[in-house]
Amino acid sequence: MSVTPINITSSGLTGRISLRRSNLTKSLSLITGIIALVWSAMMFVLDMNLLGIFVAAAVVGFLGAYLLVKINRNLLARSLYLITLNLSVAVTASFADRIGGVEFVQVFIIGLPFLLFSWKTERQFIYLFPMFTFLLWLGLLLTDFRLFTTQQIDPEISTKILYPAAVVSAFLLTIFQTSYFVYLNSLFEHELKQKTAEAVDALAAKAQFLSTMSHEIRTPLNAVVGLSYLLKDSDPKPEQVDNIDALNYSGQSLLTLINDVLDFNKMEGNHVQLEAINTDLRVIAKQLAKIHEPLCLKKGIAFTVDISDSVGSVLTDPARINQVLNNLISNAIKFTDEGAVILRISSLSETEETCILKFEIIDSGIGISKDNFHKIFESFSQANTNTTRLYGGTGLGLPIVKKIVQMMGSDIELDSTEHKGSVFFFTIELGKAKELESTETEKLEMLPFKGESILLVEDNEINVMVGKQILSRWNLKVDVAQNGAEAVEMVRDNDYKLVLMDIQMPVMNGYDASTNIRTFNKEIPIIALSASVFMEVKEKIYQCGMSEFLYKPFNPQELYRMVAGFVNRA
Repeated sequence: MSVTPINITSSGLTGRISLRRSNLTKSLSLITGIIALVWSAMMFVLDMNLLGIFVAAAVVGFLGAYLLVKINRNLLARSLYLITLNLSVAVTASFADRIGGVEFVQVFIIGLPFLLFSWKTERQFIYLFPMFTFLLWLGLLLTDFRLFTTQQIDPEISTKILYPAAVVSAFLLTIFQTSYFVYLNSLFEHELKQKTAEAVDALAAKAQFLSTMSHEIRTPLNAVVGLSYLLKDSDPKPEQVDNIDALNYSGQSLLTLINDVLDFNKMEGNHVQLEAINTDLRVIAKQLAKIHEPLCLKKGIAFTVDISDSVGSVLTDPARINQVLNNLISNAIKFTDEGAVILRISSLSETEETCILKFEIIDSGIGISKDNFHKIFESFSQANTNTTRLYGGTGLGLPIVKKIVQMMGSDIELDSTEHKGSVFFFTIELGKAKELESTETEKLEMLPFKGESILLVEDNEINVMVGKQILSRWNLKVDVAQNGAEAVEMVRDNDYKLVLMDIQMPVMNGYDASTNIRTFNKEIPIIALSASVFMEVKEKIYQCGMSEFLYKPFNPQELYRMVAGFVNRA
């Protein structure tokens, strides 16, 4: 399963990085305060009371920085710590002279701001404090180590006591800072790995949830679509036709909603890949006209298709281009109560290999104010709060359109005036088709079969009833298995021309059943009936030896075409 990339610069992890700096500041304040306390005591023992008092004051400064971190005054704490550390070292170096080696600690200090401050948000402090340390060191150098005082410690004491103490202090601070920072980073890395694993698990759970919900919703929806087909094919009374059409329309609307949610999820995870198939745009336009003209007639508006003569067959993903145009046309019709909706496809330029086409969907509807242009392309959003209440919809159609068009290398644009209509348009460069196999779906004449036996494997009783009725009307003899285990035994004991195999079933699922059947029967066609549209399900279907698949709810005409292809071939 593909996994959505995780953005490790999210606000949550940025907060963790700030917490690391706070912990480092707190620990350095504590350890430096202890070292300063030892130095202060040493100064008093050596009868250097003035320096001892100053170093004792530095201890108070380090304690203050520690307390400021505790109350979340982090910037002030880091600044106080660095100022106190710089001054304490520079003053001590003034007393100890060059031979005391106290200025060596400044080598450690000059790199601290790079650890204590953020390069992105606190860069000025990273410039300021190393410069502050450098200026103090330069001042010591230029004044012959008499920057703060002319009083000098006995050179012998500086050489034998202060110099070793300064070296040990710098060593301890460096080792502590390095070790502690490595420790904090290891904790952070461990937490990051844990969060990443949790995110991967959450994505897997999300995909599983959507797959389950897809199956659970599509399974009863399959019955709704199938029953509406059976009712309309049963010579209904004239007054019943509208009710049957409304039932079918409601089922198709629910299916569109499910597909939009699933498509949106797949596109968010970058799990959608475009195909390049020979496509006749005129056929797609004709199909769209057949779908949408009845609703336009009912609303009293016109639907027009305008395609330039120079527009020929192209290489594109017909399913996705159809999805884009269908969404835009549906929206245009929804928001237009008078006038017309126009689908226009025109050629802007072309070469021997490619052409640049402009797609426009024009309506004379309610229009959109310029202030709301950006809103309509946001997920689950519409132009204003009244739109959903008055016209319905989830607000997913246009975000999906935008993502698909962007995947095609373009972007969806809008020209609209409130109360005067809208024009949604985009331009894409497509390859020209060399040899086009027509994609037009002609009206299929469903001739009866010759009584061939097929096996329907389905655990949902309503879908069994609907499936048997549809298949029996085509003069097929239908046996039913309630689960995969029954299907395996029935295929072993009977001579079926075809198996229609549901995927999710109790006892044994469709994958395992198909794998078992292929151990003793390599030839029988197995058509998967899947209510899941996830790519990994499609791949697993073929891996298990199934011949083809149909999404639930399936179109009876499409089912007939597929069944006829296998049965007549046999």
